Amino acid sequence: MHELRTSRLLLRQWREDDLEPYLAINADPQVMEFFPRPFTPEETRAQVERFSTALAADQPGIFAAERRSDATFIGFIGLAVPQFEAAFTPCVEIGWRLATHAWGKGLATEGARAVREHAFGVLGLEEIVSFTSRLNVRSQAVMRKIGMSHDPAEDFDHPRLQAGDPLRPHVLYRLSTGDEHHRPNQPEQD
Repeated sequence: MHELRTSRLLLRQWREDDLEPYLAINADPQVMEFFPRPFTPEETRAQVERFSTALAADQPGIFAAERRSDATFIGFIGLAVPQFEAAFTPCVEIGWRLATHAWGKGLATEGARAVREHAFGVLGLEEIVSFTSRLNVRSQAVMRKIGMSHDPAEDFDHPRLQAGDPLRPHVLYRLSTGDEHHRPNQPEQD
């Protein structure tokens, strides 16, 4: 099982004491603004179990994100295989979800850069994608900061959301090993 370290973050396997703060993150309406609803405790527990299993098997996985300065759990950053069908699936997605107290500090970008290098350098992936609601400009900014590119022709309606739902239109970003934007040793600062 890999751990990833950046100047400010430890990305690691999930621990039992992560569950309570992660339940709070998934129940926070501000964090979950671009999801149909906050997650239930049962959904959150099942998600952590899936994340832990994938990491333990050295598959693309979602890491628990911990601030190194004070060992505080702040959310997740990692890789997942989307479980729905779309024009771009199957694929591996890079994503993040942080507690609001960790927003605006460049931590998502810093962690996502480390996960990007793990995806290409350790797991040997040739491409990663990221997607979010068209309304989620903060996540799109992180996607651009880690070198991903967006082709509006690839935007899609999320198949798990109903027609007419303002969250349904999604943007798709991509990054592959051959992209000129992919520089393995980019600095972590924003």
